[in-house]
Amino acid sequence: MRDALNRLYSIDANPAPPGAEVVRLTTTDGLALRAAVFRPANPRASVVILQGRSEYIERYFETIGELMQRGFAVVAFDWRGQGGSMRELSDPMKGHVDDFLLYLRDLDAVLTFIGASDLPRPCFGLAHSMGGAVLALALNHGEQRLARAVVTAPMLGIYHAPTGGWGHIAARLLNVVGLGGQYVPVTSPQTATAFAPFEDNVLTSDPERHERSVAILTAAPELAVGAPTISWVAAAFRLIGDFNNPEFGLRFACPLLLVLAGGDRVVDTPAAERFALRARGASTVTLTGAQHEILMERDVFRAEFWAAFDAFVPHCQPGEEPGLSAETSDASPVSG
Repeated sequence: MRDALNRLYSIDANPAPPGAEVVRLTTTDGLALRAAVFRPANPRASVVILQGRSEYIERYFETIGELMQRGFAVVAFDWRGQGGSMRELSDPMKGHVDDFLLYLRDLDAVLTFIGASDLPRPCFGLAHSMGGAVLALALNHGEQRLARAVVTAPMLGIYHAPTGGWGHIAARLLNVVGLGGQYVPVTSPQTATAFAPFEDNVLTSDPERHERSVAILTAAPELAVGAPTISWVAAAFRLIGDFNNPEFGLRFACPLLLVLAGGDRVVDTPAAERFALRARGASTVTLTGAQHEILMERDVFRAEFWAAFDAFVPHCQPGEEPGLSAETSDASPVSG
C-alpha cells in the first residue's frame, strides 16, 4: 500500500494522461491521501474529482484526459480507505468509515492544497456516487471553495434500500453491538463489483470499459476494495436520513447539476430528483437507459453527459478567455 501511495499505475489498456504529478496529502487527523495533479498547456480553470466508493484515480484517466482537452487542470484523489490512500483497518480490503463526516477532512485537505497551489481559478467539482454524497454534506456545512459542480448518479439514496428498512435497522443494531468493523453479512473481500462478470454487473453497459476496470485491478490489486463494513453502511444510512431533512441543502453556495442514470440499480434516482427540487441551485438531467457509472458507460451516454457538462461548466481552450470568474461563480444553474 505504501508503494501505491506514491505512484500511479499506467497500463496499455489505460494509459495515464501526460505530465501527471503524484502528491501525498495529510488530513487533520493524520491520514495520508494519494492525490495527483494533471496540467494541460496553459490551463485556465481547475476541476477536482470526487470519486465514488471503492474507486481510485486510475479509473478516471479517460475522463481526466477529456477535461484537459477542455483546458482544465485536474486534481484527482483517493478517499481514505480506498485506492492508494491509507486504509483505516488492518484488513485493507474492507471498505470502512465510522462516519461520513470523516470524508470532509479528506476533501478539506484537497481543497486546501488547491488553494495554496498555483492551479488556476475558478475551481469546479466533478463528483460521482459517494463523492456526490460527501459533496452535498460539505456544502451543507458551508463549503464555498467550489464555483460549480457536476455530480453523476449521486448517492442520495440506495436502490431498493430505504432508510428505516430492514437493512438500515440491521446495520444500526450490528454497529451498536460492536460489529461495525465486520463485512456486511453474506459479503467478503472478494465482493467487489468491479470484478463481477460483465453479464452480472450493474455499473455499465460498456463491455470494453468494464474490462478496462478489471485490467487495472489485475495489474494493481492493491488498489482494490471489497465489500463495505457494517459501520460504513450504517454511516451511509445516517447521512441519507439527513438528506431527507427538508432544510438540508437550502443554504448551498455552489450550483449543482445532478446527472442521473435512468437505469441505475445502485443508487436511488427518484431520491436524487426529490433532493434537487429542494436544494438551492440544484438541477437535474436524466440519461435514459444509462447505468450507474455514467463516465464508464457507452459513448452514446458519455456524449450526453459531456453535452450537459459543457452547458453547465464554463470552459475554454488555451488562449481563450474563461467564461466564469471566481467573482461570478454564483450564476444560476441551467434548468434540468
